[in-house]
Amino acid sequence: MTDTLTPAVRRGYALGSVATGAFGTVPGLLLLPYLTDSLGIAAVVAGFIVFVPKAWDVVLNPIAGRISDRHDSPSGRRRPFLLRGGLALAACFALLFAGPSDPSWLAGTWVVFWFLACASAYAFFQVPYVSMPAEMTLDPGERTRLMTWRVAVLAFAILLSGATAPMIVDAVGDETTPAGYRVMGLYIALILVIGVVGVWRGTRDAPEHRVETAAGSLRAQLRLVSASRAFRVLLATFVLQAVAVGAMLAGVAYAADHLLDDAAASTILFVAFVGPALIVTPGWERYSARHGKRSGYLLSSVFLGVGAALLVVARGDHVIVVYVAAALAGVGYAGAQVFPMAMIPDVAAADAATSGQNRIGVFTGVWTAGETLGLAIGPGLFALVLAAGGYVSSTDSSAAQPDSALDAIALGFSIVPAVLIAVSMLFLRRYDLGDLTDPQEDHVAR
Repeated sequence: MTDTLTPAVRRGYALGSVATGAFGTVPGLLLLPYLTDSLGIAAVVAGFIVFVPKAWDVVLNPIAGRISDRHDSPSGRRRPFLLRGGLALAACFALLFAGPSDPSWLAGTWVVFWFLACASAYAFFQVPYVSMPAEMTLDPGERTRLMTWRVAVLAFAILLSGATAPMIVDAVGDETTPAGYRVMGLYIALILVIGVVGVWRGTRDAPEHRVETAAGSLRAQLRLVSASRAFRVLLATFVLQAVAVGAMLAGVAYAADHLLDDAAASTILFVAFVGPALIVTPGWERYSARHGKRSGYLLSSVFLGVGAALLVVARGDHVIVVYVAAALAGVGYAGAQVFPMAMIPDVAAADAATSGQNRIGVFTGVWTAGETLGLAIGPGLFALVLAAGGYVSSTDSSAAQPDSALDAIALGFSIVPAVLIAVSMLFLRRYDLGDLTDPQEDHVAR
């Protein structure tokens, strides 16, 4: 069985990022302002509502990985979960923004319930999806090429959903009325269906390198996975950066409305942040071939952190500097997606090669749980910074904000993420697995 994947399989697998990109972006971008400015829910409570359902995935994702590890069917170990989990996700997302707007306790309860349902369905799509590259090919270089395709599609999906979702909200109503959010929810649900069906059909001819399913309880498998030093430091790096990116995304709408004083700036900022990935992702792949994935991940993290720090100047009279800083962060964001996505299958596959047992689903279950937790903590952290600054939650778009709230938006949007990224690089420097050339000849550093 060849380890070189066909272009059709690479493209087919990458289509799954249409779903992961849309769901990973839109709630982080719009759910917090929906709660504070459309439903009038206090910032601290809104942060809790955003955090809890995704935090549930920390428990559920490893279980989903374990279940997919033990699954067997004629259509593949992982593929059936893509369709079932993905379509359930789309249905739940359509309902997420379709609830009542009054009273606020009922509206908040509706959001918690359906966001929890979204998170549960997403676990059974995302974990099998992320597990697939380690079983599709044993060639680490081929995995990097596969991730390059995936990140390119991911960037497009994030750009499409993140740029157009706020436009739909504003076109139908505005950020203080629920009607636009309801239409937006249906629109994103359709995008999710396209990605889910696309990856399910596109991977039907993908090879599958089977490894014996690991024996023992889930707890025992988690203990073995956590024993991998390379995995621990890579996970810590990625989770801290997910928190940082989550805080930045949550701050986009607030920065646009209150610091740049231009609702259209939300879309421009988002495009400036995500757009560079469509251009620079192939360049990061070439850098990896010459200098290695760890070096590329470190350099891209520098770009991401410096760009985030420069966003602290976000004000109407510095708008060009702000967009340039967002683009600089976007260059780093592209690499900070490509490299860890290519490194985690290396870690999981090396473990499978040395142990002879399949723990790939458990590895990716823990990985995606960490990512989901980070993206949940990010908006929650931003909400706490808003609350500390005295942000006024209101359904009235003309409500005045104190200067302390404006400072809180700037800090939560820039300096807090920059510090998190700097700390993450201290962990990344300890990654010592190296760039695998043959998983049969290497091992996971412990």
